[in-house]
Amino acid sequence: MADEDQAAHETRVGLGTIAWEWGRIGCIGFGGPPTHIVLLRQLCVQRRHWISEAEFEDGIAVTNLLPGPASTQLAIFTAWRLRGLPGALIGGLCFIVPGLILILALAALFLAGHPLQWVQGAAAGAGAAVAAVAVQAATSLVPGSWKRAGTARAAQTRWGAYGLAGGIAAAVTGPWLVLILIAAGLVEVAVRGGVPVRRDGRMASWPLLATTTAPAAGGLLALAWVALKVGALSYGGGFVIIPLMQADAVSHYHWMSDGQFLNAVALGQITPGPVVQTVAVVGYAAAGLGGGLLAAAVAFAPSFLFVIIGGPRFDRIRANQKVQAFFTGAGPAVIGAIAGSAIPLALALQHLWQAGVLTVAALWLLAARRSVLSALLTAAALGVMAALAGWPVS
Repeated sequence: MADEDQAAHETRVGLGTIAWEWGRIGCIGFGGPPTHIVLLRQLCVQRRHWISEAEFEDGIAVTNLLPGPASTQLAIFTAWRLRGLPGALIGGLCFIVPGLILILALAALFLAGHPLQWVQGAAAGAGAAVAAVAVQAATSLVPGSWKRAGTARAAQTRWGAYGLAGGIAAAVTGPWLVLILIAAGLVEVAVRGGVPVRRDGRMASWPLLATTTAPAAGGLLALAWVALKVGALSYGGGFVIIPLMQADAVSHYHWMSDGQFLNAVALGQITPGPVVQTVAVVGYAAAGLGGGLLAAAVAFAPSFLFVIIGGPRFDRIRANQKVQAFFTGAGPAVIGAIAGSAIPLALALQHLWQAGVLTVAALWLLAARRSVLSALLTAAALGVMAALAGWPVS
């Protein structure tokens, strides 16, 4: 891939155009990463012809190798290809900010001291469906990961073992889940031809630095640390960081109740943008509007850095066999972790009627194969009906 000075195409795209088009996608990008990818492809490849189909597919492949929200990184990457650093900053921000504004506004509504009964019902209903959304997110990743493992029986057996380990870890280990993900990747690297080492001969250890426990004291420092883990460790999609956030926000710092955390995850699904924006709701619960903005800024900063610093090196990263092997092992562990996160999410439900909503959502998503947005909106409507009928919602 060319260096940054060669990143822009011969047709110089104005920064105002990037701001408008990426902002438009940020406003209408309901439905998560699949929707974001379709909209970016339509804009950059099919309608404007700014980027070739091959370049766009390479961008998808490379951003999926990086930790962090892949569709957000793809938005940053495509803007970087057009106008380098200014394009990446403006395109990325315009893509992120619309959903961030909406999710913070909804956080203020749902986390108010005395929200209206129907508002509580909508939150409890949508929150009840989140466990089913996690399972659906995991199953959608299985075909690609299974194909990547190859046809050898030993590789497929390891794939199953990694997935099982990730699922168990997500259900029982909380913030230490990431150790299992890294271990799965390193085992696969070793099996396929050597553990990555530094020039001084020691095993590379930068991922482990991010797994140390959060600061013992609360406050903005702790919030920033939690947000950094969210932004830097979400391999395979935003849902993998749900158990990490839940352990910190609910169990360790007590910023939120289990029910409020479910509401936060639901808000991350029904607003445009990545599920990683759930961290903004956690930040709002911890420290108000300033906390929400701080959490979002810290969580998205790694994505900008990965693309801006790594952009000129993306071809080499993608071609590195050890990197490929690491993600071949970490990928199924991530899928298992996403599926396993459904267990604590389901156990957080407080009312019997929510179990019924969860069942309906699971059938809607997994059997009928309908969209996540429609499932959450339907679940929210059922929650409103429960509230109006006088059933407990808080």
